[in-house]
Amino acid sequence: MKYTQIVAYYRVSTGKQGRSGLGLEAQQAAVHRFAQAEGLEIVAEYIEVETGKGHDALEKRPQLNAALAQARELGRNVPVVVSKLCRLGRDVHFISGLMAHRVPFLVTEMPDADPFMLHIRAALVEEERRRIASNTKAALAACKARGVKLGAPNAGQNKSAAAASFAEEMREIIAPLLSQSSRQIAAVLNGRGITTSEGGQWQSAQVIRLVNRLKGQPSGQVAA
Repeated sequence: MKYTQIVAYYRVSTGKQGRSGLGLEAQQAAVHRFAQAEGLEIVAEYIEVETGKGHDALEKRPQLNAALAQARELGRNVPVVVSKLCRLGRDVHFISGLMAHRVPFLVTEMPDADPFMLHIRAALVEEERRRIASNTKAALAACKARGVKLGAPNAGQNKSAAAASFAEEMREIIAPLLSQSSRQIAAVLNGRGITTSEGGQWQSAQVIRLVNRLKGQPSGQVAA
């Protein structure tokens, strides 16, 4: 590898995640392992904490702007490194715009990818996101057409039976999403206005319990 120094960039999606470190430690660990394995010096680390939509707008990403500026100041052979491509963005046009800054990017999960391959990967991720959204919408419409009420089950039901019933109601919606992480699934469900069995917002742990129940595993066991 031709680089000796790198600038690390991490992104978490909400103020709560930023304060708790949720997702941040995993990103930092991946970048630090990569730097150690490749003999690279991390000269600066930037953490972006987002609070809502617009994450693909560079003007709303001051820490990414700072990371780019730092890399440019250090020289053309200092790249910005992320753990996963989605930490830069999920929009292929946004990724293309970043490449125009003439700052090299490295992704720890595909370190040998050149800018062309990063463009292709970004396009594939965007298409997968569109497909998942379309499948989720279709599954939700199918459930509604059958008269299935999504949300809190009847309070009079036994708690365990109610949870199993709710899981079955969610099966068609969850099935197309199983290739995603529990956090990503929660984001999709919340974005579609689908509530938990108690009528609240989805969190990663609730998704894991639901997926485990659908797989017939104990609710406390974390799905792979």
